[in-house]
Amino acid sequence: MTSLRMNASLTAMATAVAISCSAAALASQGPGGGMGTASHFTQMTMTILVYGASAIVVGVGLIGAARGR
Repeated sequence: MTSLRMNASLTAMATAVAISCSAAALASQGPGGGMGTASHFTQMTMTILVYGASAIVVGVGLIGAARGR
């Protein structure tokens, strides 16, 4: 039971991180979704954060699925 609670809390935390990072990445794009005023370094940093958070969410999901079997 404890393992299930831990997986649920990790999944919730990873989802919150992914949502907050994706909002920051979309905000940097400016109106119309074109290139915004953010520097190349800022855009690259946000891209790494968004894809990294997505990888964490997918990884936690896969680990949870593997433990469930």
